[in-house]
Amino acid sequence: MPKLVVTNREGETSEIEVEDGLTVMEAIRDNGFDELLALCGGCCSCATCHIHIDDGATDKLPPMSEDEDDLLESSEHRKENSRLSCQIPFTPELDGLKVTIAEED
Repeated sequence: MPKLVVTNREGETSEIEVEDGLTVMEAIRDNGFDELLALCGGCCSCATCHIHIDDGATDKLPPMSEDEDDLLESSEHRKENSRLSCQIPFTPELDGLKVTIAEED
């Protein structure tokens, strides 16, 4: 099963297995990372699932939509490698992807 490496806000890193068909947000939430709020449930309407992608992996991800870009624009913690985890389907090609949960706005 493909794995996702998640670093929480305290800097602790965990490796989790991701089932087929989940988004990065669902994988993180379903594995007990309560700090990833995901209040809208993955509808791309709240930005509470903001993560930072490990350098060098952003080219493996689907392009950012205009809605996602607009939501991230409102975050004071946005970086070049920022994404909303609800907008990233976790595929086998992303095995080993490293992400960090962004600070809360």
